[in-house]
Parts: sequence; structure tokens; C-alpha cells
Amino acid sequence: MSNNGTLTFVPNGGLGNRMRAIASAYALMQQTGVSVRTVWIADWTLGAPFATLFKPIREQGFTVEDASLAQKMLYDHPRKHNLWLPRLPQALLFQQRIDDYEVTPLKQQSFDFNAWATGRRSYMSCYQEFGRWNAADYAKLFRPTDEVETLLRQYTRDFATTTIGFHVRRTDHTQATQRSPLSLFVAQAERELSADPQAKIFLATDDDATKQELSSRFGTAIITPPSGTYSRETVAGMRAALAEMLALSRTKIIYGCAESTYPVVASRMSGTPLKVLALKQ
Repeated sequence: MSNNGTLTFVPNGGLGNRMRAIASAYALMQQTGVSVRTVWIADWTLGAPFATLFKPIREQGFTVEDASLAQKMLYDHPRKHNLWLPRLPQALLFQQRIDDYEVTPLKQQSFDFNAWATGRRSYMSCYQEFGRWNAADYAKLFRPTDEVETLLRQYTRDFATTTIGFHVRRTDHTQATQRSPLSLFVAQAERELSADPQAKIFLATDDDATKQELSSRFGTAIITPPSGTYSRETVAGMRAALAEMLALSRTKIIYGCAESTYPVVASRMSGTPLKVLALKQ
């Protein structure tokens, strides 16, 4: 163990959530000197190993590894799905621990995650950002594999001089659907194309009906990946999702839905401005 402590870190949730959590853990390592071992567990929320999406992270004091079956049983975040079984061995292995559901309340209390981790043998599971993260770390940490780069080239080959990014989250996200109806994106597309008739709109969405609606309204101005490629339970689906995120990051501005982390991370990957289209509450 390093003099400053060790942290076994388990990111969970969807792609954007995991990337935000990892970037936060990396910032913790940089700020404290705590060695961070990140264990990536592929499950129903994201069915792709880290190595199928990203190139290895080569940073001293910070590693990301794909979990073996034994590591999944040992390090997975305890919950009803696994009968909370990992909690017992984790209590024996670590001096202290934070579970994912505890992170939000701790943030609301201005908890000092750096001080907590320093000098101890710790465990943490997390699906969000925490502490003092740095947006500039995203592009350094998350370098796509060659397979994702190939998809990215396909998705961006028809980009125009001005290409606007739309991320329209639907299916499993109630807040995004209710607070960011499609009508807001239709109105924004009309404004953008009126200002620049040669502009293109890159549409990333998990909903085929949304693709069909916007394509029928705006024709060839809409650029969108093939339908049926967005399953989070498969490697192919997650590679497509990551390629879409990176394509969004290469647009002039991103318009996204309320409460979705996906366009937030796309913006951080490149510094592209993000504007959330949402009904006033």
C-alpha cells in the first residue's frame, strides 16, 4: 500500500455515469497521491468491458481493469440484485467504504472525499462525479479503441462546415422524455436551418421514432447512425453509443435533454458548448 492509501473504485450505471465517476476518481488520485484501482464490471446497465471501448489508461497510480467473475463477486456494489453478498468480504478487505447510494447525500453535506481516502485502504462504488474533477482529463483518459474510431469516421463523414449536435434521450429516461419533448428540438432545428440552410444536424437518439420524425421533417439535413444499434447490453451497442457520443463532441454546439449525462460527457470530451432544451418548471 502506498503511504497515501489505496482506493478500490467501482464505477457503475451507464456510459456517461461511469466516465464521470472515473474522471472524478482520477482527479482524487492526482490531488491526494492515493493509488486508485478501478474495477470495471460489465452488467445489464452496460454490457461491454472497458477494453472493448477504450484504450488502456496508462497513468502512474491509476489503473482500470475489467473484472473477472471472481472480482465481480467480490467487488460489485452490494444491492438486492446480488443479495448484498459482496458487503461481507468488502468489510474484511477494506478499512472503510462508500456505496453509490451514499455519494449524493455526502456531496450535499460538502463531504471531503480527498481527506476520507488519504492514508486508508478504501472501497467506493459510484455512478456520478464527486470531489474536484477536471473536465480536461476526459479526452486524456477516454481514448476510443480502433473499432470505435471506425464507427466514428462513418458517423461524421457527412458532417458539413456547420454541424449541430442533437441528443434526444427517450425509452428508459422519464425525466428526459417529459421535460425535453421533441417539439423543442423541432423548433431548434428550424432556427438553426433558417440561420444556415447548409448546416447539418447530427442526431444521436435511442428512439427510432424520433429518427423517423426528424428525418421526415428536415430530410437530408439530418445525419443519424443506423437504427437498432443502441442496446446497452451488447458490445456492439455500446461501441455505437460511444461513437455517437464522440460524434456529438465534434459538432459546433450540442443540444441535449434534461437530466441526461450523455451530452454532458460529450461536451467535456472536446469543450463543445452544451445547451439543455427543457420546459420551464
